[in-house]
Amino acid sequence: MSVSLRGRQLCALAAALVVLAASEARAQWFYHPEPDIPRLADGSVDIDGPVPVLANGKPSLAGLWEHDNPLKYLSNIAADFDGEVPFQPWAREVLEERMARRAADNPNNFCMPSGTVMKHAVPAPFKMVQDPNLIVVLYESRTIYRQIFTDGRPFPEDPQPAWYGYSVGDWNGDTLVVESMGYNDRFWLDTQGRPSTEQLRVTERFTRPSFGRLEVEITIDDPGAYTAPWTVSQTMHYLPDTDLIEHICQEANKFPDQISVSPAE
Repeated sequence: MSVSLRGRQLCALAAALVVLAASEARAQWFYHPEPDIPRLADGSVDIDGPVPVLANGKPSLAGLWEHDNPLKYLSNIAADFDGEVPFQPWAREVLEERMARRAADNPNNFCMPSGTVMKHAVPAPFKMVQDPNLIVVLYESRTIYRQIFTDGRPFPEDPQPAWYGYSVGDWNGDTLVVESMGYNDRFWLDTQGRPSTEQLRVTERFTRPSFGRLEVEITIDDPGAYTAPWTVSQTMHYLPDTDLIEHICQEANKFPDQISVSPAE
């Protein structure tokens, strides 16, 4: 079956709506009031309440979080970047080509993983589970997990390129600084198509200024695609009294089975 580029766009939109449907499906999980969290008189979470602290004195980042403005950054990770992203010439050409094709080849359209940078802005919640030596991030979208080791281990000497790389974290005061490397080059940084290479290193700085707020600063350092590191910032809010639900992209995505593009397109 061959369809026009417009047809591919519609199917790409349908794939994106599958992700949105997951975030709209919170009612599928029963309401379960969380104990021991700060609340206002009406029972809602007190977003300005005190930050919980672990036994080691560090802030707890644990809980269910959701992006404040996901679609903005999902489309363009550099939406708030001051100036122009420092592209290598080939990387700019790749972005322009992908945008001209309206992201028809976006790996997400085929239910492939989003990668660390894009995953922050996917419109579905994620849960952080934390102990002194390990933080596990559980993403509702695609039912994917990520490990951040905080036990002092070094990076592997010869990492196998991976969708989510290898992450180690350490504390700088009350900010968790996470360094990640060992990525493959198969994912996009956003749905417009900003590319990355296997040289990519990502630094994330997680700060929890109050109970209900999480700030994430992301530095992208990829000399294969960009001439200098560049940094963006995003914010998240706490989701109380609910939990993750299963989201299997392949169950709803018929795009790879039903659509192909003819050589003329």
